[in-house]
Amino acid sequence: MKVYLAGKITGDQNYREKFAAAAKKLEERAGVTVISPAVTPEGLKKADYMRICFAMLESATQRCSCRIGRTAPAHSLKSIGASMWGKRWCF
Repeated sequence: MKVYLAGKITGDQNYREKFAAAAKKLEERAGVTVISPAVTPEGLKKADYMRICFAMLESATQRCSCRIGRTAPAHSLKSIGASMWGKRWCF
């Protein structure tokens, strides 16, 4: 199974470490393949990141084999992108 990891990135200087830790836990404990937006290159525009992440998520959800994982509880997310994932693809 594949898990798309969603969480706050914008404004969080430590997002790469947080995403990496969450991905490691999921891979070790659940034996899943983690797809993470935290591995995208730096220096792009926000719209570019959204397009890349939508493509990652679209690829991951083929044949309904993906679930959404979050780096923080849903009520504490302050990420528009992460909120969009849950509303659009979380099932």
